[in-house]
Amino acid sequence: MTETTTKPRARPAAVMLTPSAEGRIAELMAQAPEGAIGVKLSTPKRGCSGLAYSVDYVTEEAKFDEKIETPGGVLYIDGASVLYLIGSTMNWVEDDFTAGFVFANPNAKGSCGCGESFTV
Repeated sequence: MTETTTKPRARPAAVMLTPSAEGRIAELMAQAPEGAIGVKLSTPKRGCSGLAYSVDYVTEEAKFDEKIETPGGVLYIDGASVLYLIGSTMNWVEDDFTAGFVFANPNAKGSCGCGESFTV
């Protein structure tokens, strides 16, 4: 009788990042304030639809945060926000008038007219 061992399958990241988003994280980390260990994505309650996307520098890792290693730095996802973001894609978009992270979130059931907030 032969015994086989299987490795546990790696869990996919809650949020997929485009190369453009990874590049922007690298730029942010290159100019980060002293003590920053990465950037953190969260979904605070605000806006007309209820939740908004927020990306901020973070100086310490929280126990339930999801950690995504990128070539240019670490993206943390707020533990309380993960369920709202599972399956999302995070992109960085720049044009003549605006620049910012854009999210394709399959969990969002609606968003406000200006795109600043969403509801699940």
